[in-house]
Formats: sequence, C-alpha cells, structure tokens
Amino acid sequence: MEKGLDLTPFPCRDPAVSSRILIVEDESRIADFLVRGLTEEGYHVEHAADGVAGRIALEQGGWDLVILDWWLPGEDGIHLLRRFRRKDRHTPVLFLTARDAVPERVEGLDAGANDYLCKPFAFDELLARVRAQLRRPDQAEAFALDYGDIHADLGTQRVTRGGEPLDLTAKEYSLLVLFMRHPEKVLSRTRIFDTVWNEEFDGVSNTIEVHVKELRRKLEAYGPRVIHTRRGSGYVLGEE
Repeated sequence: MEKGLDLTPFPCRDPAVSSRILIVEDESRIADFLVRGLTEEGYHVEHAADGVAGRIALEQGGWDLVILDWWLPGEDGIHLLRRFRRKDRHTPVLFLTARDAVPERVEGLDAGANDYLCKPFAFDELLARVRAQLRRPDQAEAFALDYGDIHADLGTQRVTRGGEPLDLTAKEYSLLVLFMRHPEKVLSRTRIFDTVWNEEFDGVSNTIEVHVKELRRKLEAYGPRVIHTRRGSGYVLGEE
C-alpha cells in the first residue's frame, strides 16, 4: 500500500456530472484511487496513463482542473505543462508528485502550476485543494452552463429554464449537463451510458430512453423541445 493513502471505500455521493477533471498519472494504484474518490465526490473524471495520452487529452481541452504528475513515461509533466500553458493560461493545474525539494517546487510553479501537492498525500487534503482551485474567480464560468434559456449551476446543481426551477433527479441532471457540455453534437447511447451510468451499454436496455423522456417532459414545461433523437445515432441538444 502507498504510504499515506487510505484505500478504504469512499462514502457514496451524488454521482451527478459536474466539473471535468483530467488526471495524468502513470501509477495505476494512485490513479485508480483518485478516479474513484473524485468520481464519488460528484466530479466527472478522466484519466491519462502516460505523457502521450496526457498531451492528447490536454489538447482536446474543456477541462475545469488538471491533476498532473511530474514523472511520466513518454513526456514528463513539466514539458506537458509548459506546452499546455502556451495555449491555456486559465485552467488550474495541480501538480501531484514525489518531488518535494524547494527548487523543484519552484520549477513546477514557475512552469505554470497553480498548486503543488507531494506524495504521499491525504485524499481530504487533495480534495480541499481541488475545491479551492475550482472556487477561483477566473473559474466562475466553469461552474455554470447555459444553452438558450436553460441555466445549470454546477456548484449547487440547480437548473432553471426561463428562470423557472426544474426538479431534476441526479441522473436527469447528469444527462442535461452532459448535453450542455456538448451542444449541437450527437451523443451516442454508448457514450451517454458510459458517462452518466459509468457502465458499458449493453445495446438492449431502455434506461436512457426513459430518462431522456422524463428530462424532456420537465424541460418542455417551460419551452420548446431542445433534446432531439437522431435515429440510429443517439441524441443531440440543439435546434430542430
């Protein structure tokens, strides 16, 4: 067991999709620990296991926070960070590494890291640092999504349409936020099931259809239809 890591099960939390966190970490035990813990705290988490995968994920963008290891196969964290900062100066980056000497911490911060946490670490401290970074003033927009007259506050998980509050279940909220993160793009049932239910789609279950139908009903109480079916492809948030 990694020193300082408590691998006991996390308490179950609302799994609603909220802030998107990218973890670039090659140590599988630590990566699994972080993915599981942050997911159960309600964050949408994706993992890149080496420098090459990390570079590709960073280039795709759309992250609210990046947790980045220093030592990575393929391309190390410092080089990834410097490359990332040439294109993105706002997304917070938390360095997570065993390198704790002062000159190395200074190098990481000078390269563009917003915070620095050394291994071994306590999950509660990491979680507090994640929350602190996501509360930064320049991250305010990352806590809200808008599409037309639909507004989703990711901090409170409250949704309104035309100013009217919507009473959504956790899964309905997760579905809507997923659509709002990818407006005008067709999302396959496989992708929806993998993201919202964190399970592999079996191609038979009508769970998605049931939840989309109920989400539509609540949205359409205050406006026209915005979630459309693309037969054979999936669903899209957009104009008819």
